[in-house]
Amino acid sequence: MPASDLVRLSAVELRRMIGAKQVSPVEVLDAFIAQIEAINPAVNCICATDFDGARAQAKRDEAAVMAGEELGLLHGLPCGVKDLSYTAGLLTTHGSPVHKDNIPAADEFMVAQVRGAGANLFAKTNTPEFGSGSNTRNPVWGATGNPFDTTKTAGGSSGGSAAALACDMMPIATGSDTGGSLRNPAAWCGVIGFRNTPGTVPNDKPAFGWSPLSVQGAMGRTVADTALLLAAQVGETGADPLSRCLFPEDVLYPDRVDLGSLRIAFSADQGFAPVEAAYRPVFERKIKAIQGFFRSCDEASPEPGGVDRAFDIIRALSYAQRYKAMYDQDPALLGPNTRANYELATTYSLADVAWAHAEHTAHYRRYARFLETYDLFITLITPMSPFPWATLAPMEMNGVKFDKYYTWMGTAYGVTMSAHPAIVLPCGTDQNGMPFGFQVVGRYGRDDELLAAAQALEAAMAGNPETARPLPDLSKLSQPAPTLKSIVTAPPGPYTS
Repeated sequence: MPASDLVRLSAVELRRMIGAKQVSPVEVLDAFIAQIEAINPAVNCICATDFDGARAQAKRDEAAVMAGEELGLLHGLPCGVKDLSYTAGLLTTHGSPVHKDNIPAADEFMVAQVRGAGANLFAKTNTPEFGSGSNTRNPVWGATGNPFDTTKTAGGSSGGSAAALACDMMPIATGSDTGGSLRNPAAWCGVIGFRNTPGTVPNDKPAFGWSPLSVQGAMGRTVADTALLLAAQVGETGADPLSRCLFPEDVLYPDRVDLGSLRIAFSADQGFAPVEAAYRPVFERKIKAIQGFFRSCDEASPEPGGVDRAFDIIRALSYAQRYKAMYDQDPALLGPNTRANYELATTYSLADVAWAHAEHTAHYRRYARFLETYDLFITLITPMSPFPWATLAPMEMNGVKFDKYYTWMGTAYGVTMSAHPAIVLPCGTDQNGMPFGFQVVGRYGRDDELLAAAQALEAAMAGNPETARPLPDLSKLSQPAPTLKSIVTAPPGPYTS
């Protein structure tokens, strides 16, 4: 099979063909490496690579197939890993010059799970410095351009993974999400991003292990591909107090769902988040295109309460813990977004923190009650079309100025604070011809139900150009974009910068 055909096949189909000896893991890997070499200079989404080591692994994978050995879920599948995750023997920079030469001695838990399932970890994907921000650019690797328009951002902080998937450079990729980092780039690149219930994918890195704010998870080009990767990522470890005892089959084989039996609520802004005036009608048009699939479809949302301020405070805690030593040594060691987060953290009191944790719990409870009435909640994940990557972050919308660089992402962190699982589904294009996606929120702990509903909705939307997944024109990405390799780092400033 030609390499150009192989890279377009789904991860599920590639894994079936590998197991059936219809294609070799070596052929599959070489096809994706060729795609990276041809397309990556135009989008700059790939960081460190180990193609020689990956080819040696692919040969071992091929031998295992031919010998009839038991094969893992991801056997022979090339997989990209976000550059925030520790990969044994493969450069992990976090997008920071401080770590530009960091080669971990061991995998973190999630990476070990994916590697243990047979994935070939052949490349790292780009991220903002320390994952701070919804624009994938950093002083180590440069900026990642959007495959649909390389002058625009691919989103972040999992922008490298999203762009690589959209360009068929890999069949599956890992990501992580705090304020939308899996979901935002998925929407803007036309792929799937799944923010699971906290603890579904164990994370042995954070010092604040009891916090549900940040999760690691799966990205793919289809819901089934995303579920396949997620099934390899689940597990349980004593290093993560939130980790749940799940097995691959808990997420891999979701029950079939009749969309006509589901009660849906929808809201563009969740009652509090900014949404660009030109973007709201796009969301309304998409809802109109899909509302007939469901038993009912009502405009409604949980009460937002004080979620905006609570997110500011709780998010700031991890920055206060992680970056104090670096900031005290020299604030210039931190990029503008990371520095802004740390400086914001220094403005809060213990009373602020106590209030924020109470409000966080109240926000979860509001969502839980709301989803007793409705089966799913559909809302925007990004409130605007992709902006130029040369702009660090939008600082105003509809004539209203923001005092923090991430305020515009309320549509994402409003759901983060609920701790409920959410999946982004591509849904045609927006008013500018760029990919559009919405997030579908499900019940806490019922990731399997959400994946099943998402798979049914994906299939239903595929037949309509208004709602089908958009694909970039890869022929337009044949020329390198040298400007993506070098970015201008903003000068030090206060947290409002």
